[in-house]
Amino acid sequence: MTHTLKSPTLKDRHYALLAFGLALLAASILFIPFIVVNGGVFYYYGDFNVQEIPFYQLCHDAVRNGQFGWNHTTDLGSDFLSSYSFYLLGSPFFWMTIPFPNEFVPYLIGPLLILKFACASLAAYLYLKRYVANKSYAVLGGLLYALSGFSIYNVFFFHFHEPMIMFPLLLAALDSFIYDKKRVVFAIAVFAACVVNYYFFVGQVLFVVMYYLMVMLTKTCRFKIKEFLILAIEVIIGFAATAFILLPSVIGLMGNPRLDSLPNGWNSLVHDMPQRYWLIIIGFFFPADMPAFPVFTPESNCKWASVAGWLPMFGMTGVIAFLQTKKRDWLKKLLTLLMLFAFIPVLNSMFQLMNSSIYYARWFYMVVLMMALATIRAVEDSEANWNRAVAWSTGLTAGIALLIGLMPKITENDDGTEELSIGVQATFERFWIYVLLALMSILAFVLIFKKFKGRSPHFAIASISGVLVVSLVSSAFIITTGVLSSSTTRPINVDILNSRDDIEIDDLEQVRSDFYECVDNTAMYWKIQSINCFQSSVSTSIMQFYDAMGITRDVASRPNTSAYGLRGLFSCKYLFDYRSDGKAGSENSFINEDGDTRMPYWKYLKSCNGFDIYENEYYIPLGFTYDSFVTEEEFERVGDVHKTEAILYSMVLSREQMKKYSDITGYSDEKYKLLYGKNPEYFDSVVDKYRYGNKNYKDQCTKLASSSCSIFEYTDNGFKAEYSNKSGDNLLFFSVPYSEGFSATVNGEKVEIEKVNYGFMAVKVPGYTDCEIEFTYETPGLSAGIKISLCALVAFTVYVAVIIIYRRKKRCATAGKSVWCLDTQIK
Repeated sequence: MTHTLKSPTLKDRHYALLAFGLALLAASILFIPFIVVNGGVFYYYGDFNVQEIPFYQLCHDAVRNGQFGWNHTTDLGSDFLSSYSFYLLGSPFFWMTIPFPNEFVPYLIGPLLILKFACASLAAYLYLKRYVANKSYAVLGGLLYALSGFSIYNVFFFHFHEPMIMFPLLLAALDSFIYDKKRVVFAIAVFAACVVNYYFFVGQVLFVVMYYLMVMLTKTCRFKIKEFLILAIEVIIGFAATAFILLPSVIGLMGNPRLDSLPNGWNSLVHDMPQRYWLIIIGFFFPADMPAFPVFTPESNCKWASVAGWLPMFGMTGVIAFLQTKKRDWLKKLLTLLMLFAFIPVLNSMFQLMNSSIYYARWFYMVVLMMALATIRAVEDSEANWNRAVAWSTGLTAGIALLIGLMPKITENDDGTEELSIGVQATFERFWIYVLLALMSILAFVLIFKKFKGRSPHFAIASISGVLVVSLVSSAFIITTGVLSSSTTRPINVDILNSRDDIEIDDLEQVRSDFYECVDNTAMYWKIQSINCFQSSVSTSIMQFYDAMGITRDVASRPNTSAYGLRGLFSCKYLFDYRSDGKAGSENSFINEDGDTRMPYWKYLKSCNGFDIYENEYYIPLGFTYDSFVTEEEFERVGDVHKTEAILYSMVLSREQMKKYSDITGYSDEKYKLLYGKNPEYFDSVVDKYRYGNKNYKDQCTKLASSSCSIFEYTDNGFKAEYSNKSGDNLLFFSVPYSEGFSATVNGEKVEIEKVNYGFMAVKVPGYTDCEIEFTYETPGLSAGIKISLCALVAFTVYVAVIIIYRRKKRCATAGKSVWCLDTQIK
């Protein structure tokens, strides 16, 4: 292996262009037919259609309008930067869309996806070319990586390909630092990798540490403390420079329940689903499974887990050939270590900051790159025993297929009878197609090997051609299956995409809407406020509120119709029911079997774009006051089934807040001594007197509407309202999620914002006064993050200057000239 990176030659650049161009061609052949069929937009299914496309369009609109603070169209409102930095704000591909009009954005998704595949191949080539003498094999490795099972699987997650691109570049920069003594580049690579996606960067940091230690411990490269310290400096500078985006993102996500589950007990050591072990192995021997429709291990609870790593045509054959060579090598040890991490849950969770709330293998692209490296090194190694490798690969592939496909299974029918079936896979046809693709791929490799091995240029060309053909055939099957299974493509394409102007409702942008059994994130497509949102990284206050109401809110806000009280609390005025089937009374219809709406007091308004639109007869405008206040301990006496109605009767405060505003709440220690004493069950609380039902709900909505703001409007960095207070001092409630980034004024005077009702905001308004209220938002951590980034930039500039001066001094000393000699060229 050569550790010296040669200066790029014209020929080297041609290989780089080849790696890029072939992947670009393959991805174009794969995706363009689907783009053409759907009128210019690439639709897939699931998250791709209802998250990736509307997220791009929403963020594009926000950036073009300079709205970087509070985003009103993300759930009930959320910080823009922390909500979307994981998805796309650090992606250069997103910023490529900014010059285009917003309505063009969905049409750019397909071309961007194609470009990502090409960039992934190029990035892998730039890393792999160091390890082979014949650069054609580096091109082969780049294609294996870019067209791998992991890459195809994660078309479902459009934003996963950016980390795939950055990872090989990060390793290439590290190699350049270690072997070529190049400076500065690794700091830039660290910065770029973290900015692109901080979540994936966590796993990349762990891998880089393992990679570096393996190279040093195997004495592939000599460890020097001085160089290690310089490397540490570059890491610190590169990482600190990301503070402008990383710090606000971390602050915004603190408290998110999806991030606070640590490994625990035996589940840290063994997977609770035995099928998961099979899935991990299968992911490297067979083409990528479907994210939402796993066929090999249907009961592994691994939907969307990204367990995929198949290399087209080669599969595991090249890896097995490499592992069977006699040479002791850092890569062998690293691959073995990575497999250990894959199989032990606590080690797997280290790639996602020890979070074990759900099983993910979203770091497997790192394994894929190492497998691609092992494969091309085996191809170039004359000692590799390919016959034995093919035998092992074929035997394992066929063995897995026969065990799963022919395993007897007894199931019990509804009538109590038992039925015998053959095969434990999810579906017969798809399973055996996968098996056929895997075995035919091995056969294709064998034919190419027998025909061309020993004739290096011809074998490289044939192998690249084989990989392209096999990847296109297998990927086309997977992508087509996903496209055909989509239930959202037609509604989005026909009735939702760029169709907001067709919905003629004057105040639709000023109020919140509800979407009953509709395509997720329809409101995002239309850029309107909604109580529904399919987005994981929203304001933690939203998560806290739903948890307090006894409602599950993990990846989406979808309150069902039994929680009809939330529509009043959230000032929801319109409801959209997608009625393209035209069947009233069906399960997905807002009209029940008796012809009534599934929630009380909603009246039909009109139909448009396949939607029946309803209006809330007892709509409560945003910003209202209560005449009753209870402590959180009191409210806990309400059963979960009634909490979403009870929250309309009294504002819920902490005990400290009740004391603080005792002139408004009526709190006294004497009154509450029972609740906070030894016998809280004897405390007489107003919550015990609440009465529920449609009429009580109607009366309470009417009452709150009468004490609501006369004017409410969103601003670019918050919102403002007007409220005419006809009684004494009170707390004015807004169902906008609480954030420390907000500041508020009442009639120009700064006031304190209180967190009430388990996650929303209220401010004190003076009695018998017309009040002008304004809330202004500043992203928490952004100012400090920018300052840290600027300091890192200064440090980087100083570091670069020191490197230049040191090398100039060294060269000049060698030449016997002054340090400031002008005729010395710095290379």
